[in-house]
Amino acid sequence: MGVPAFFRWLSRKYPSIIVHCLEEKAKEYNGFKIPVDTSKPNPNEVEFDNLYLDMNGIIHPCTHPEDKPAPKNEDEMMVAIFEYIDRLFNIVRPRRVLYMAIDGVAPRAKMNQQRSRRFRASKEGVELTEEKNKMREEVIQRGGYLPPEEIKERFDSNCITPGTEFMDNLAKCLRYYVADRLTNDPGWHNITVFLSDASVPGEGEHKIMDYIRRQRAQPNHDPNTHHCLCGADADLIMLGLATHEPNFTIIREEFKPNKPRPCALCNQMGHEIKDCQGLAREKQGEHDEFAGTVPASEQEFIFIRLAVLREYLERELTMASLPFPFDFERSVDDWVFMCFFVGNDFLPHLPSLEIREGAIDRLVGIYKDVVHKTGGYLTENGFVNLERVELIMQAVGVAEDNIFKKRKDDDESFKRRMKEKKKRMKAEKGPSFVPGGQFAPQALGGRDRPMAVQNARQTAYEMRMKGNQRNQEAAQSLRAMMKNGKSDDMDGRGVKRKAEDSDSEPEPEDNVRLWEDGWKQRYYKTKFDVDATDDEFRKKVVQSYVEGLCWVLRYYYQGCASWKWYFPFHYAPFASDFKDIKGMFSNFEKGTKPFKPLEQLMGVFPAASGNFLPQTWRALMTDPESSIIDFYPDDFAIDLNGKKYAWQGVALLPFVDERRLRAALADVYPDLSPEEVRRNSLGSDVIFVGKSHPLCDFIRELYRAESHEDTEIPAELCHGIQGILNLDEDPILPDKPVESPIPTLRDISSNCAIGIKFKDPQYDDCFVFKAVVLPGAKIPNKVLKPGDWEQGNRGPWRPQLGFNPNRQQAHLDQSGFRKLNHYVDRNQGAGLFGSGPPYEAQHRGGQYSNAPPPRNYNQGNYRPPQRDHYPQNQYSRPPPVNAIAANPRFQHGAHGWDRAMQSQSTAYQQNQERGRGGWRPPHNQQDSRRGGHQQAFGQGYGLPPPSRRYNWN
Repeated sequence: MGVPAFFRWLSRKYPSIIVHCLEEKAKEYNGFKIPVDTSKPNPNEVEFDNLYLDMNGIIHPCTHPEDKPAPKNEDEMMVAIFEYIDRLFNIVRPRRVLYMAIDGVAPRAKMNQQRSRRFRASKEGVELTEEKNKMREEVIQRGGYLPPEEIKERFDSNCITPGTEFMDNLAKCLRYYVADRLTNDPGWHNITVFLSDASVPGEGEHKIMDYIRRQRAQPNHDPNTHHCLCGADADLIMLGLATHEPNFTIIREEFKPNKPRPCALCNQMGHEIKDCQGLAREKQGEHDEFAGTVPASEQEFIFIRLAVLREYLERELTMASLPFPFDFERSVDDWVFMCFFVGNDFLPHLPSLEIREGAIDRLVGIYKDVVHKTGGYLTENGFVNLERVELIMQAVGVAEDNIFKKRKDDDESFKRRMKEKKKRMKAEKGPSFVPGGQFAPQALGGRDRPMAVQNARQTAYEMRMKGNQRNQEAAQSLRAMMKNGKSDDMDGRGVKRKAEDSDSEPEPEDNVRLWEDGWKQRYYKTKFDVDATDDEFRKKVVQSYVEGLCWVLRYYYQGCASWKWYFPFHYAPFASDFKDIKGMFSNFEKGTKPFKPLEQLMGVFPAASGNFLPQTWRALMTDPESSIIDFYPDDFAIDLNGKKYAWQGVALLPFVDERRLRAALADVYPDLSPEEVRRNSLGSDVIFVGKSHPLCDFIRELYRAESHEDTEIPAELCHGIQGILNLDEDPILPDKPVESPIPTLRDISSNCAIGIKFKDPQYDDCFVFKAVVLPGAKIPNKVLKPGDWEQGNRGPWRPQLGFNPNRQQAHLDQSGFRKLNHYVDRNQGAGLFGSGPPYEAQHRGGQYSNAPPPRNYNQGNYRPPQRDHYPQNQYSRPPPVNAIAANPRFQHGAHGWDRAMQSQSTAYQQNQERGRGGWRPPHNQQDSRRGGHQQAFGQGYGLPPPSRRYNWN
């Protein structure tokens, strides 16, 4: 979602929504790697039902990672994707559904952003190549050394688009992956797996939301299903809130800024390409045995608890003395709608609203003031009340002039502070003969060890250059003093003033100057090339933006209202322009269809990525006589629009005319090969289950009968999930071998999985999905501190740090901290009381890592855990003694540990009971959450023999 800094703002304002994931690692025994048994209880003390993967957030970091060496070929990329999914499955451990959704053909409104991203990526790739060639020539001319250029084809990330051969191969590999895990991994045996590949139209996250939305509308849906959605986009938070499911969690990688990257020229750490001097590479190890390896730390994951975010929003949005009944669910929908004004993937944000300036807080404040006048809420089930929205916009418009002036004042104040900080740091700098950086002297007697030196040759070279520069400055100063005069470009010491010391730094010219009077006239003249007095044009821009607001909200709550609508401008209007908008929108055109995959490629690809298209189609991008050659400019302008960096600017690309594009493609459609025709067609989802799943026999019968008619899933066989089944043309069937598409992975000789096409339940076009909490849903226990709690209150309250409210915490006095610090290295012990996992420092190595643990672990009220908590199978064994000492949950005393384990075990057992034989409607029988009993449909899950165990190495 195009909301810069949204997650950072959200996590700072609502810190309790974040929970760090606990991850169980695979162990090695006699040189063999034993995979984690995901059928055991979740170590995070919570049991999830459904796991949804927005696959594009997995594909991109696995194919072209930023913090480690890139895969050598496409096969390694596929294996990396498999390992990433395995890791997520290990952390979440879903008990019912795994839904993998890859971005298919997107709505036209999204294609404009995709086009901008892909043209930018192509332009940046060309610029990087030119910069590398230029720097290489300069370094070699200075006598520097650079490793020879590797002649290898650069991976074009633009191939991660529907319709390419890469995405078609990915779909085949994922089918093999699902069949392998359903056959060999015990944690997958009772899982229902959905695969929605790139041939299925729609964005990945919205295909997931459409599945959840349609299942919620079924009478057999379990309202207490615990959902977990994986993805890093900010719009997933909005989408999760829009479902109104009480148990919704998002898992994403923890963002760690300023991670070091190697130089793109010499591949060494410690400097960027512009500072590369071409120095010889240092030996990695005594005998250079670690050459070619880039140290990379494994990325950690965090949970975002939307149930806790709902608690925060309930406090913030609750209003008293309303002329209508307060409905928290409706206010959440309004909050989601107001977030659209600060940016999204389909509309540019309003000029006066920046999230870094507290725009959402400003909107909420205005909303709470204006809602008394509106007489109701802004939205209902994804439909917008424009008359009430106009009151909000007019209130923002009144403050626009002050917002722009304050933005300028804040910017000037920031620059002034930075300049003063530079001067202060320069004044505090030590004598010139004292080295700095990693060669800075360390105080004697300190217990902290110095950090390891990285790229010493580069640092030594920079020190020599600084020394030479100081000598030149001293000589220049001496000459100036001898002449007894000063130049205009000299400072007080007679030294020539550097560019960074000057009073004014070069900045991009801002012709709009929103902080000065007349800003609206200049804005429309500069951005739209029209006069501000042209009221008809301004009204047209506002009408398109109003349509966009209605389209986006409908997209989030009801599905895609129109596949062909898009916002036809690069810039947004002002909030004060939203006048008389009540009649600007009626409804969207019905019956629109999505683009086909190859048609979308023609709409979003630059000419540089034309190699992914058929030859005659590619010629339309490069032939000067092509009727659509203007769609593919070789270069284009980027308007910074008041920003500092190019990636924040607006790419001024021409919009694709759908009619002209289809007319040009009509002449080249006959040139498609049968394989290209197949890739250009739209597909459907596929559902996979294992032999032990209750639905397996039902699907087998459909294949035996060769029934080509639509068949509904019996809800009692699949946890209440409903939908329509159709036979697959190339199915995966039990007891039939599955050929591996990756040479390094072996075929599945005794397959236990079966797959069939799946379609979500269908509804009439006029059907409205209700944005409400379903009857029978149990709201999770409160996590936040009570609102009426005060310091004078003696009520026992403490923050809930994880999913388990009964987790006991260890408490040490000062003597305990002194003893603990004696055994743990101080540098690495930050994890004990900081952000790192508890007691992790004991296993990281270091000065005191081999010290024995305190001897009083087996004294007092410590009691080893009961063996019943560890189910025995070929993957598990009781924890070793040293693991007990390293795990703080074993050290809280008998009662705390027992209570935590009982809570976890109860949740796990309840989930296991719910998973047996599918979900049963509550009006028939009580499910296991209400203390009822369910009949098991399947047999016990037999573990695969060792010869067929998947090789996890």
